[in-house]
Amino acid sequence: MGPGPPPQPQLRSGVQENLLTMEKILLLLLLCLALGLATATPHPRGLITNLKDGELCLQSVQCKSKCCRRDRGLNLARCSKMASENSECSPKTLYGMYHKCPCEQGLTCETDWTIIGAITNSNYGICLDSSRSKH
Repeated sequence: MGPGPPPQPQLRSGVQENLLTMEKILLLLLLCLALGLATATPHPRGLITNLKDGELCLQSVQCKSKCCRRDRGLNLARCSKMASENSECSPKTLYGMYHKCPCEQGLTCETDWTIIGAITNSNYGICLDSSRSKH
């Protein structure tokens, strides 16, 4: 009988060594990625936050103006500026999405608030300067 095929354990140890080397490389890459993300400096305008007026949004917290507005039911929502004095407005909503933006700072949205209107986001009013109406 002549020499037979090489023993299987040697083949397995070579495959196992390759797998261990690949695991070490993967672990090193994941560590580098984690360190890179941890030390990255945030950009002043992100992909999903700090959006400018006119940019697509899902929630008002994404917008610089804090108003993500959709004109009609199926339209795409976009960041919009807050409602100015004597403009139509919506009071704050639970959903983070508006059909009419809330009032600018210092103004109040004068509306007849109803529970149904709060659910359907249809409690529209007019922005008024609260300091002027008290005098």
